[in-house]
Amino acid sequence: MKVGIPKEVYPDEHRVAATPDTAKRLQKLGFDVLVERNAGCAANFADDAYTQANCQIAPDAATLWAEADIVLKVRPPQMHPDECKHEADFLHQGSTLISFIWPAQNPELLQKLVARQATVLAMDAIPRISRAQKLDALSSMANLAGYRAVIEAANHFGRFFNGQITAAGKVPPAKVMIIGVGVAGLAAIGTAKGLGAIVRAFDTRLVVKEQVESLGAEFLELNFAEDGTGEGGYAKVMSDEFIKAEMELFAAQAQEVDIIITTALIPGRKAPVLITQEMVESMKEGSVIVDLAAEQGGNCACTHPGEIYRYKGVTIVGLTDLPSRMAQQASQLYGNNLCHLLEDMGGASNFQINLEDEVIRSALVVHAGEITYPPPKIEKKVEVTENKSSKSEDKVKEPTPVLTTASISSTPSSAKGGSNFLWLLLVGLALLGIGINAPPEFLSHFIVFVLACFIGWQVIWNVKPALHTPLMSVTNAISGIIIIGGMLQISGGASSSTTILGAIAILVGTINISGGFLVTQRMLKMFQR
Repeated sequence: MKVGIPKEVYPDEHRVAATPDTAKRLQKLGFDVLVERNAGCAANFADDAYTQANCQIAPDAATLWAEADIVLKVRPPQMHPDECKHEADFLHQGSTLISFIWPAQNPELLQKLVARQATVLAMDAIPRISRAQKLDALSSMANLAGYRAVIEAANHFGRFFNGQITAAGKVPPAKVMIIGVGVAGLAAIGTAKGLGAIVRAFDTRLVVKEQVESLGAEFLELNFAEDGTGEGGYAKVMSDEFIKAEMELFAAQAQEVDIIITTALIPGRKAPVLITQEMVESMKEGSVIVDLAAEQGGNCACTHPGEIYRYKGVTIVGLTDLPSRMAQQASQLYGNNLCHLLEDMGGASNFQINLEDEVIRSALVVHAGEITYPPPKIEKKVEVTENKSSKSEDKVKEPTPVLTTASISSTPSSAKGGSNFLWLLLVGLALLGIGINAPPEFLSHFIVFVLACFIGWQVIWNVKPALHTPLMSVTNAISGIIIIGGMLQISGGASSSTTILGAIAILVGTINISGGFLVTQRMLKMFQR
């Protein structure tokens, strides 16, 4: 099977769906890789690099789309400026297209794709579940966008992010507020904190509070009993009362902070307006707003999508191509996502559209001449819950056994108690015999031995298992004393039995010391980079 990598025709789009490194991974999966001429030049990947990676170079888009069985793209298909033809019309029957599609926002595009009798998978429809993390292109691009948003803000801010005390005077640290703590928000928090700014973050989902605080930022929380956690890890639409309290918080923060970065989006909806015109006008001269939701209308009322301009002293960054401004890194990450997807689909030898796979079915938007978006909801979890509840009810209904006097008297514990008493009696008689017949020197040493065993047993068994490894140093010291005692017994000219016992003590002590040092060294290596 041939995988085709066309050149992106969207204005100012510099990313490419495969890099020379990911092309090699595709070849290991059994695919032949066909790359359109100059497809990766904007991302600093020359055609020679693809040729060295054993890729074929197609002279134009028409040739590539005609020969490829699977086409990998970044942006959704659109009108090709050179061919004067829509990219969807290049698809032939039975071929597969994998790209960002945004099916909820592009119903007309879906109709064009259906007419081509092709299979289309949308990378933006990959479900956000643990198994699909390696395929989550939205998170990969959002991570880059969050990082780049802080870099753009620093570029237009014109001051230090970190506080400094110099001979020329004191410089206060910049104050940054981040609205929306998804992947992009967390990346922005980490970058801003790394630059030394005071960072505050807000999100309607209370579950992200610990993540914000773990990065060293302050979580802005409303005294409101409502959680904004929605399906798939996204936020949901909040009540009018919550939104009113939220807007009051943003209005107060806008007067204090220097930089605002907004990332709030709900899939399939227009971006909510969180920063009003009045809030922008209340901000300090030289402040910066970076609106990551600009492509969907923007979280700021004054955002102009795709533009950077000043509004009453505040710089508003409404760029919609932040990941594309880091094209080389973005292409590598996106290419990795695509490689993982094709690997899960069976590679070239076993390539298939498995409708039973939750990930593949969720990403599938067009198949066999039909629109398959949105995917059906999975109700397996509900059935499992019902089965568990029914089982629990059955367990509750089971009759509990009633113990009678006869059953108590014949329980195994009574037999166990009798055997313990017998052992105690035998040990007591043995100690009595030793006390009567043993010499005084033996008795003094025996008393020390018994006390040592008792104290050692109490020390070890009363310590949590997690602390056993740090006790190795103590046990090594004890084992060293045992070895010295064994050596004294061997060199003292004692009886043969004493010499044998001394040799055994030296052997066991040596094993204990060697094992203790090995375990301690292994533990210390866990904390070394």
